[in-house]
Amino acid sequence: MAKQFTASRTQLRPDARYGSVLASKFINCLMHDGKKSIAERAFYEALDLVSKRVPEVSPIEVFKQAVDHVKPSIEVRSKRVGGATYQVPTPVNQKRQQTLAIRWILAAARGRTGRPIAPSLADEFVAAYKREGTAMTTRENIHRMAEANKAFAHFAW
Repeated sequence: MAKQFTASRTQLRPDARYGSVLASKFINCLMHDGKKSIAERAFYEALDLVSKRVPEVSPIEVFKQAVDHVKPSIEVRSKRVGGATYQVPTPVNQKRQQTLAIRWILAAARGRTGRPIAPSLADEFVAAYKREGTAMTTRENIHRMAEANKAFAHFAW
């Protein structure tokens, strides 16, 4: 008799060096074409560079703080009412906050062309840790849009 498999999500394992599930998730998002070892190497090189730039704090703490600083608390979503489309500010749940923060940090690091990904990631981690950089600008723009459109908050579903 064949085993029945359930369609449940498997737990994400913590990364090897720091034991962090967040780091493991970030590595998986950084990965291209299933080449996890290359993504891990780039991530750990970036954290080594971070430890040289911010020696007073653990590099994994800098990374975690960077992700926390980039997390958006509110976003705008399009809502069609009658013939018009409104940008309605809505709160963001925890999982989506983390996903957006990781996506924005990666986009900012990949946007710094002409150099390897590890130094770009390190730059973005340090910048986000200091509440600066491209990923933080993205977050601030999202919050600014939500603030500008709060008059349409009553359309929230």
